[in-house]
Amino acid sequence: MLGLLINDMEQKEIEYLVKREMEELLMDLEDNRIDQMVKQSMRERYSLLFQLFRRVASEKECLKYMPKRSNNQ
Repeated sequence: MLGLLINDMEQKEIEYLVKREMEELLMDLEDNRIDQMVKQSMRERYSLLFQLFRRVASEKECLKYMPKRSNNQ
């Protein structure tokens, strides 16, 4: 386990960056041209980013980005 000390401005920046990356992944997951194997990797990346996001964002913000459960997981 690692610890990290950041100030409020750094916390907001991390929150912003992770949110943008998750939004981009969500858009790409809707693209029918992307192969299902690639989409599975993207879902795994989204899950990892969401875990990081939970550490820096408010509960209200986290609810907006909560990963949806699918039947194929």
